[in-house]
Amino acid sequence: MAPTLALLLLCQVALYTTVTSKKVCGRPPVPDGIDVSTLKRVYEVGEEVTLTCEQGYLPSAAATHRITCTAAAEWTPSNLACSPKMCPIPRALQPLAMGRTEAPFKSVLNYTCDDGYVIQGANESRCLHDGTWSHPPPLCKAVNCPLPKAPTDGQIVHDKPVTGTTTMYGQGWTYECNRPKAPSYERGSCMADGTVTEPPVCREVSCPIPTNIPNGFITFAVMRLHGYKETVKYGCNEHYALDGKAEIQCQNTGSWSAKPICRAPCTVGIKRGRIFYNGRKIWISDLKPNRVLHGEHVAFYCLNKTERCGYPVVSTCNDGTLPIPECFEEPGKVEYSLRAKTLPSEITMCVAAPPAVPSALPRPA
Repeated sequence: MAPTLALLLLCQVALYTTVTSKKVCGRPPVPDGIDVSTLKRVYEVGEEVTLTCEQGYLPSAAATHRITCTAAAEWTPSNLACSPKMCPIPRALQPLAMGRTEAPFKSVLNYTCDDGYVIQGANESRCLHDGTWSHPPPLCKAVNCPLPKAPTDGQIVHDKPVTGTTTMYGQGWTYECNRPKAPSYERGSCMADGTVTEPPVCREVSCPIPTNIPNGFITFAVMRLHGYKETVKYGCNEHYALDGKAEIQCQNTGSWSAKPICRAPCTVGIKRGRIFYNGRKIWISDLKPNRVLHGEHVAFYCLNKTERCGYPVVSTCNDGTLPIPECFEEPGKVEYSLRAKTLPSEITMCVAAPPAVPSALPRPA
């Protein structure tokens, strides 16, 4: 049995050698976009193949389409490149496409609507092989809500005129109660889920006796409890600036709206030098009284030591505080008295202020 088995194995090896010794070409390697559906796994030497682009792709110009299996079992080269067809992006979507105006074949656009809007049409569109989209852009239609109900002992004032029996998402209104009652909340709207705000409760509300504000006064008010939407007006003492609304109102919560604040004036904190204030240059000794109102601007003059020129730096009075710019150097008595024309405010002004020094770095001595 052993010699017979050895002979059989030798025959199989010889047969295998005979079959596989012939050179052939495998399936040609091709880039994306080339149609591989008609390509075989094995080709004989001398066989030719015509390469074509898949549906939805365009061939490059003047490209070699035919390739041949050579005696070395290699394919002749081809410079065929297939690029996808492009679909024009709808103009309304181009700002969202980062400036692109086209999308390649097989691209997908997914559409969604903002809260309070429902989509009408397909929420997805694909770029087809012929350069068109499978679906047009859908529309986003605002949700409709039923008209709101008025509160008991009250009425509704709509922000915009309403016709019909519905209102659109985002539209709002104000609830009002018959005096002297106040609504538990004042605003309502058509919400994203298609519902409207429930009507508030009308109840009697009063605000406490109004009080004065620091450095200010009540212009006129009877010292009593005040009803809903009654008002009180404030003013400030001389040279103090009113910050906020002068008039406060009794709210539906039984509290007053925010009171204004009287902001203090500032003193220009230098003894020697010249400033720019109220449209003109002023020596500090001529600023009488030494007072700048809250919110007013004062320019101090600094020296650009490299260019030997002066430049203004603006500071603003903020409730009694007027910061002095770090670059400002107050002159000594002799310099101020005898060499005033050499001060930064009097020499040639710089074309531009020097670049700011980072706060982390120490100032030069």
